[in-house]
Amino acid sequence: MNAFRQHALQETRRYFFGRSAAGLGTAALASVMNPGLLTSNAAGAEQSSEDALLSRLHHPPTAKRVIWLFMADAPSQLDLYDYKPKLDEYFDKDLPESIRQGQRITTMTSGQTRLPVAPSVFRFSRHGQQGTWISDLLPEIGSIVDDLCIVKTVNTEAINHDPAITYIQTGSQIPGRPSMGAWVSYGLGSPNRDLPAFVVLHSRMPSGSQSQALFSRLWGSGFMSTRHAGVALRSVGDPVLYLSNPNGVDAATRRRMLDGLSELNQQRLDTVGDPEIASRISQYEMAFRMQTSVPDLTDISDEPQSVLDMYGPEVKEPGTFAYNCLLARRLAERGVPFTQVFLRGWDHHGGLPGAIRQLAPAADRPSAALVKDLKQRGMLDDTLVIWGGEFGRTVYSQGTLTRDNYGRDHHPRNFTMWLAGGGIKAGQVYGETDDFSYNVVDKPVHIHDLNATILHTLGVNHEQLTYRFQGRDFRLTDVHGNIIRDILS
Repeated sequence: MNAFRQHALQETRRYFFGRSAAGLGTAALASVMNPGLLTSNAAGAEQSSEDALLSRLHHPPTAKRVIWLFMADAPSQLDLYDYKPKLDEYFDKDLPESIRQGQRITTMTSGQTRLPVAPSVFRFSRHGQQGTWISDLLPEIGSIVDDLCIVKTVNTEAINHDPAITYIQTGSQIPGRPSMGAWVSYGLGSPNRDLPAFVVLHSRMPSGSQSQALFSRLWGSGFMSTRHAGVALRSVGDPVLYLSNPNGVDAATRRRMLDGLSELNQQRLDTVGDPEIASRISQYEMAFRMQTSVPDLTDISDEPQSVLDMYGPEVKEPGTFAYNCLLARRLAERGVPFTQVFLRGWDHHGGLPGAIRQLAPAADRPSAALVKDLKQRGMLDDTLVIWGGEFGRTVYSQGTLTRDNYGRDHHPRNFTMWLAGGGIKAGQVYGETDDFSYNVVDKPVHIHDLNATILHTLGVNHEQLTYRFQGRDFRLTDVHGNIIRDILS
């Protein structure tokens, strides 16, 4: 006997009617409290995707798609964006207790006898109309600063990599929740039937880089249907495994095979009613269509040389961050609503100056090129680009401190991210930290606030995009999140 049938037979009559009544009552209450949840919202915009949960958006969107350039392993805000010139006076002095305020630190530095202040060894320069301070490590990003909203006060409770990256990706430090891309796929679907709604691109790191592992659950669908999970494109060989037909198998043969497999899966679906079987049927069909769409996506030979030059010499090497940023733009052109590009290697607990000198140029030029490329194509206005990691870095040195060498530990109290396009107010710096880049002193932005704002630009009310699981309505921002309206244009 199959598990679904066994469960149905074990269910009591009283429980069945009780649960049904509760469901009808909930639906009735929802229709009274918020008719827009069950009916069309006249103020919203029409949805064009067949797979979208929302037939109408909650409000008119300012962004049609999101590209998140995720700097995994936590880049140092002190050495890139958060200029603190007064720190030179505190070189090798202990971090004042009035600044630390007894806040917890990781076990990697809690055993140190001292927490010596380590000013950045890098010069900062003013850029743009507002004279925004940007590290000389990022000259290309400095050149587009008038298109950016730099948020200095992002914060999180998580202090170690895995819970922190899980938290910002899924809204929970505990694994098992859907990722943001999965929520977007679930709510909005995709206007392109030949590509997934959520695509993930992994970038090669410079040799010798220090990095944490990335687990597929970070772009997974959690308790949602697996068809909402991100599809990760490979940088070596076929972009997707088994995408190419084996020798002796042509497209017509593959089509007949999938038709037969679909019939078998449909029979099983009719028997047991498992919704994952329907997802499997759908994903097989998507894979068949991707046999044509993905090779076209990854063939950049049609790109003008001027565009390739903008991204830099590594753009022709699959798997580089430059190549992936260009692919992200091509995915955006094809209507993919959520693309995430990972660049690892920012875990600089020691030897930060040498390591970041190697990694920052790999991130700088392609990031700026993506914004410029979208802008020159008229796509930046409705494409939201995000740049940042899971937390920041400490002002005090981890390990030995010298004038030209130091390391930095994890720092969740404040870190810097930037956003561009998609209805974000350009040319501004939002929020401020203290003189040590250790605490927020003005306009804090929790990661729940960030995620709520991202959904808002897509026309989605983060409080209304929910998924019922185990008797509870879940959402990306859980019971938190405030839209950062000051950064919206």
